[in-house]
Amino acid sequence: MIIGYLRVSTSKQNLANQQDEILRFAESKQFAIDSWVTEVVSGKKNGRDRKLTYLLRRMKSGDTLIVTEISRLSRTLTDVMAIMGKCLAKEINLYTTKEKYSFDNSINSKVLCFAFGLVAEIERNLISMRTKEALALRKAEGMVLGRKKGSYTKMNILVNNKSIVISMLKDDKSITDVCKHFEVSRDTFAQFRRKYIAVQKALTEKEKRRMMRFKRNQ
Repeated sequence: MIIGYLRVSTSKQNLANQQDEILRFAESKQFAIDSWVTEVVSGKKNGRDRKLTYLLRRMKSGDTLIVTEISRLSRTLTDVMAIMGKCLAKEINLYTTKEKYSFDNSINSKVLCFAFGLVAEIERNLISMRTKEALALRKAEGMVLGRKKGSYTKMNILVNNKSIVISMLKDDKSITDVCKHFEVSRDTFAQFRRKYIAVQKALTEKEKRRMMRFKRNQ
């Protein structure tokens, strides 16, 4: 099995970019993605509550996990090391598309697991520190922080994740499933489907598949 794993911290971030990048990587390696796992959760969240934890339990020796970058696994060094350790122990191949690294059960991979996990942790801390310093400077200069009210709507969430929505519909997920996943109302989704022909087409095809299954079961 070849699994593509997508993760963002909030539903307002875009999963489509990660999916497109993994698809391009898979095509270059002549891989066929068998399944997608999408997760909208902070990398700091307890590992027991994450889809990635259950995914790694199901995966077997020889399976492949593809992510865009190591930091998608977690934002903390200890968690990154634990996840990579599980992959090595179960002989699961791990690929990162941005860094273009592959991890297997070799000594070199074990060294890289530690080195790149450490780099990711250091970089995260540096980014956080620079962000806090920049915000503190702007606040000291009297600048009002935060976005303007109404600058980001629920519709934007669906628009920015349109390819993910279509993928979910092709996997026969219901409108209710989509709305719950992105935390939007059915009214917002109704406006969204009317605005984008590709989404309406995916819904129509899903309904056709449902009717065919219904007829076969009669």
